[in-house]
Amino acid sequence: MKRRSLLFGAAAAAFLAACSESSDAKPASGSITLGFSAWPGWFPWQVAQEKGLFAKNNVAVELKYFDSYTDSLNALATGNLTANSQTLNDTLSSVSGGAKQTIVLLNDNSTGNDQIIAAPGIATVADLKGRKVAAEQGTVDHYLLLLALEKAGLTEKDVTFTPLLTDAAAAAFVAGQVDAVGVFAPFTTTALGRAGSKAVATSKDFPGAIPDTLSFQSQYVADHPDQVQAVVQTWFDTVAWIKANPAEAVSIMAKKGGVSDADYRTYDAGTTIFTREQNLAAFEPGSDATHLDFQAKKIAGFLVSTKLVDAAPPLDGLFEPKFVKAVR
Repeated sequence: MKRRSLLFGAAAAAFLAACSESSDAKPASGSITLGFSAWPGWFPWQVAQEKGLFAKNNVAVELKYFDSYTDSLNALATGNLTANSQTLNDTLSSVSGGAKQTIVLLNDNSTGNDQIIAAPGIATVADLKGRKVAAEQGTVDHYLLLLALEKAGLTEKDVTFTPLLTDAAAAAFVAGQVDAVGVFAPFTTTALGRAGSKAVATSKDFPGAIPDTLSFQSQYVADHPDQVQAVVQTWFDTVAWIKANPAEAVSIMAKKGGVSDADYRTYDAGTTIFTREQNLAAFEPGSDATHLDFQAKKIAGFLVSTKLVDAAPPLDGLFEPKFVKAVR
């Protein structure tokens, strides 16, 4: 369940061109293939499917689950998905590589489920100086690590950064091979299995830094606005259904995530599902962390400074709030 790794801007452009020749079947015109992967803010799509909420809104959706989050990014970027649940970071990276994508919905903000977890004896982020820290290169947890180090007056050069896939990073931390790790739920549960370990920084410390969104192929949004509207409506219907049927909803989502119902409930506070009103506020231009355009500019700076992309992605037309505005 690898979530949230970033495509590499200029390299992505070449990758996208190569993959455009892929033999994978592309969605038929008008049909919707919606991708998602392991993250508490995206498991509600499984509820929507199992409870027939797409059909209720008269939209045919093939829901496609990806064990590898990176594969879902590639599938959207190469036209093998109509839409995908992905971070704002990753949409920006894909756009930098030449992909044409439009964000129509803000699913959630990470408010604690992305964490920097440290070994016993490490009490603060400042204590990471000179230590070995693992995270998946270019992921939002790598981004979180850099934000936390900056807040503590440090940079990545002050630690020994060890790039590992998220599952391998959690395992290496538990085995004592690294001193700290940047991971997301459910791998936080794995990492905290190391006796005496604790989170020294979380996404809760950086409000709005990690938004999770629904991104569509831009041409599909232009050609099939009614279907896009039905998907966005289904999302909010699903959130309402979950609120009315919490026990059954948790069981559905926990099963898909491969964790117990009890473990899944511990993720509630760390992922804040956005209401329609919060969506509308986030889509409005603004000058603080609650606004998507503000975060996009900040994240773009991170992508350029870490050489994940060659140039800041264009933001014109990236955010389309009209579908959220039209939700009943």
